[in-house]
Amino acid sequence: MEKIPKNSNVNKNGESTISPLNMYIYPDGEGSLSKLPDFILNWIEEHSNGFFSVWSERGVGLYFSKAIKNVLGFEPEDLLGKSFKQVLLQEDIRYLIKEFDRDSKTNQTFHMKLPNIEQNFIWCECKIAKLLEPTTSTVYYVASIRDITEKKETEEMMIRSEKMSIAGQLAAGIAHEIRNPLTSIKGFLQLLQAGVNRKDVYYKIMIDEIEKMETITSEMLFVSKPLTENKQQESLLTMLQDVLELLKPQAKLKNVLLEINGEEQDIFCDKSQMKQVFINIIKNAIEAMEEAGKIVITIREVDNDIFIDISDEGPGIDEAVIHKLGEPFFTTKQQGTGLGLMITKQLLDRHRAKLEILQNEIKGSTFRIIFPKH
Repeated sequence: MEKIPKNSNVNKNGESTISPLNMYIYPDGEGSLSKLPDFILNWIEEHSNGFFSVWSERGVGLYFSKAIKNVLGFEPEDLLGKSFKQVLLQEDIRYLIKEFDRDSKTNQTFHMKLPNIEQNFIWCECKIAKLLEPTTSTVYYVASIRDITEKKETEEMMIRSEKMSIAGQLAAGIAHEIRNPLTSIKGFLQLLQAGVNRKDVYYKIMIDEIEKMETITSEMLFVSKPLTENKQQESLLTMLQDVLELLKPQAKLKNVLLEINGEEQDIFCDKSQMKQVFINIIKNAIEAMEEAGKIVITIREVDNDIFIDISDEGPGIDEAVIHKLGEPFFTTKQQGTGLGLMITKQLLDRHRAKLEILQNEIKGSTFRIIFPKH
């Protein structure tokens, strides 16, 4: 093995030894470093499901490990000298520019779709670290990138399964809620057939009843659709009101009132994902209510965060199991799947939001979503 002086930052040709791979080892406790044989390094590269890349401070690709061919199909030299703006999708460029903290000293993780050589898109997890060359203070960004397509597909499958489960559970309450206006409409039509007067009044009542059914069925269809991936500024109050329209029938069956307090706030989010979060948490709160009562949703701004508190008057959650909530398949409900809160946490992670579970002083529990304002 070729010997290299310990603590050296350059090789015998005066070239930098900065490399994303740990190429050097201390053999048998000797006082010098030895370079690993090329066949070992090549084996590691060929069998890796991830690759390393190094970028300049301005975002130009300086180095790509050979394993990029396993993930994206490119040779390393195909991307050398290219800006990250030539590699990423436009939406991911905006996402990275908005979310990346240039001053952070810790690894930052992003989930993005990277185009492969066939122009198909691969879901990848990108961990980016900022490194400073000590002698010249040159800034480098080192990115560890791995293919998480299978993980994403599994997540999406679980989300679809849970969405259909929720739709089925809500169906009984919604059917009951739709049957009442249908009965009213049928009665008014029979009156009109009999030739009664006051047609305008009856027409207005029938239109109102039809609009109620439209609202409920639209939200039900929204729940059944696959989640989107389209973030923009959305009205928090509007999203919550839409969700409550869908959940009111179930709440009514259990004599539970749903109430919203607080001022309007806009958040940068994907509407379908955040509605799924609210449905999961509020539905759980309704199911936790063993007696008639009220669920209060409070919106407030705290420093640079938006707090969304969903407080119920149920029996509360045993402190011994609070830390287990959100684990796959853990549930305190007889008919529960244990996936609802796990999916909720995953969706919140995509928005850099957090979920806290608190015990109320008097009765019930509060699920607090903490959402970054900017």
